[in-house]
Amino acid sequence: MELGITSFAETIPSYGGGDTVSHGERLRQIIEEVETAESVGLDVYGLGEHHRPDFASSAPAVVLAAAAGRTSKIRLFPAVSILSTDDPVRVFQQYATLDLVSSGRAELLVGRGSFIESFPLFGYSLDDYDQLFAEKLDLLLQIRDSEGEVDWSGRFRAPIQGQGIYPRPERRLPIRVAVGGTPQSIVRAATRGLPVALAIIGGSPDRFVALADLHRRTLLESGFDPSHAPLSVHGHGYIADSDEQAAEEYYASYAAAMTRLGRERGWGPMTREQFEWMRSPEGSLVLGDVETVAAKILRWKEVLGINRFELHVSVGTVPHDRVLRSIELLGTKVAPIVNEKGD
Repeated sequence: MELGITSFAETIPSYGGGDTVSHGERLRQIIEEVETAESVGLDVYGLGEHHRPDFASSAPAVVLAAAAGRTSKIRLFPAVSILSTDDPVRVFQQYATLDLVSSGRAELLVGRGSFIESFPLFGYSLDDYDQLFAEKLDLLLQIRDSEGEVDWSGRFRAPIQGQGIYPRPERRLPIRVAVGGTPQSIVRAATRGLPVALAIIGGSPDRFVALADLHRRTLLESGFDPSHAPLSVHGHGYIADSDEQAAEEYYASYAAAMTRLGRERGWGPMTREQFEWMRSPEGSLVLGDVETVAAKILRWKEVLGINRFELHVSVGTVPHDRVLRSIELLGTKVAPIVNEKGD
């Protein structure tokens, strides 16, 4: 089973105040996180795309290219690339370039985006939220699978008439679709034979079983082998030397970030009671000591049939040294348990 890290390059202050790191410092920390992840044997690192002051990464391909120059094995991807408000030609070119400079280590994770700032920024209407993604996904796949010139026309972009899209990556660029919990998104990915990354950031992971089953069933009905389009999961969490230490070190940052986002989306503030349930065996937080975290990942593998788990540590501004320690524990302690018991 593959294990990795994701980040949004958050710069959200924790409860109790304190200085917030600058965007430049945060992005330099991301490079160190990628280096640490590779040094402890993790498989992948993903960096999100956001266009707001509390997230430092609006151009993940640039940051990942910098990380590629400091690493040699770990695979790199955006988590996610907001395809709905970007040009599929440029998205393909950016990650084909990343693939070339990293000697074949780029992947592409695309989605509609759970934040909406990019829509007005790039002149798109939220009324076209779903149609934009569907059309641009099909163009991206046509570009990826083309062996020569591309001919294409659609509603949201000027036509392409007999043009090649360059550079080409070292191999067929892996593309996954990020899904937050919408069956239509699962079906859209599966009918195109695409792997899916489930974002489990609240509630019970068991509610995603139906979506995992729908993905595999739709792949088969569409003529695809599910083993060629495996499921992965992105989940919030943190690892420390004990369960209680993990909870105490993570709560302030996590509660501050989720409360801040909740004000935007109509949720109530994060409470300690909610947090305690979320870190229970049935909850969505992958948080605790090595054994607790490994057990939860293995449970998700059994219940959902996933072949990759990506831990998102820095929800809010977790101190950088603690993020690095959590990454280290995932690679050196959790991974051996998962690999031994998950076979």
